[in-house]
Amino acid sequence: MKIRTITLLALLFAKVTIAQISFNTGSTELDADLNSINSSAKLDLAGFKVELAATYDISTKELDGMFSIGMQAGEVYLALEIGEIADKPVSSVVSCYKSNKSKGWGYIAKEMGIKPGSAEFHELKGKTKTRKDKGNSGKNGHSNGNGNGNGNSNKGGKK
Repeated sequence: MKIRTITLLALLFAKVTIAQISFNTGSTELDADLNSINSSAKLDLAGFKVELAATYDISTKELDGMFSIGMQAGEVYLALEIGEIADKPVSSVVSCYKSNKSKGWGYIAKEMGIKPGSAEFHELKGKTKTRKDKGNSGKNGHSNGNGNGNGNSNKGGKK
């Protein structure tokens, strides 16, 4: 019985470990939050895309294009957020991603003007943590009619 339980736990751990991707942001906390976003998005990918389209004013066709080049949900979110914080078009972030994926998202963020330890980097970490917490609330981010959950209030002022 113990061997069966240990084997089951080992298989479960292996599956969870495989599901994690390495974002290489330079922050283990940020990487973990992005993996959490990935997991939540997989539960309702269509809903995740709809929310991103509304939050970042991007077409679902553009989002599908990002997924079609192999980006994971957390990477798509990160590209959109980097573009927003750095005031760059998401197409520029995606282009940088294509050329520098092997260098990691920390490098990509730096290329977009978000330096490690900067106020912008802390903003990125904070927004990602908020997004992760919202996704883990059991609502998948779709029940924010009170205006407290999606962070849209600051989006208009940055452009």
